[in-house]
Amino acid sequence: MNGQEHPRSSGLAVLIDADNANPAIVEGLLAEVAKFGVASVKRIYGDWTTPALGKWKAALLEHSIQPIQQFAYTSGKNATDSAMIIDAMDLLYSGDFAGFCIVSSDSDFTRLASRLRESGRQVYGFGEQKTPKPFVAACDRFIYTEIFSSREASEAAIKRKTAQELRQDAKLCHLFRQAIEAAADEDGWANLGPVGSQIAKQMPEFDPRNYGYTKLSELVEGMGLFSLSRREHGTPYIRDQRPVKKG
Repeated sequence: MNGQEHPRSSGLAVLIDADNANPAIVEGLLAEVAKFGVASVKRIYGDWTTPALGKWKAALLEHSIQPIQQFAYTSGKNATDSAMIIDAMDLLYSGDFAGFCIVSSDSDFTRLASRLRESGRQVYGFGEQKTPKPFVAACDRFIYTEIFSSREASEAAIKRKTAQELRQDAKLCHLFRQAIEAAADEDGWANLGPVGSQIAKQMPEFDPRNYGYTKLSELVEGMGLFSLSRREHGTPYIRDQRPVKKG
């Protein structure tokens, strides 16, 4: 290649651990992936000779997801995990992908996520709220898959937090104030978009839906700690209700 880097597309590789994901989430999952880019590759890994993965088969056909057969040579899920990791590295070296979506609640993918980010790729993790924190922290963004359940199931799993509950979340409040301070103008107002992005950089799993709110602006209003104003073209701005420190 004459020393030149392989041109990279904007496509995403979606790799799903069938042992650690529920087929009920697939529609919401792919809709979420579409917000980040085009899913150029969609693969799912598991032992398809076992009845346990039978529920996945209809979803695979409907959404054009390629099943990758991996026999369980020994008890446990290490064979499936290893196959995903090897494929991910092959795809990385192809140079054709701007990012990877790893769908699993298994901590075994922590090092893979770190390695992909070291190579300049975006890594989006998807897993249940039981996912170990090291894997969550290794991703650029991590989305909890409970939000992809049916509306009734989602409301039961993720109850909307009250203002009191939100205010008692010291980490959340601190991250908001820190992000506002970093992006604020001299009057203390900050564009809500960059504020949300700054919080996500420090807390990859941050998502208003985890607190029962559809939008970031709704979460801000629910907290009751910040002023919200809409400016030109309806752009939301946020300011800490505490007095602005001068000088």
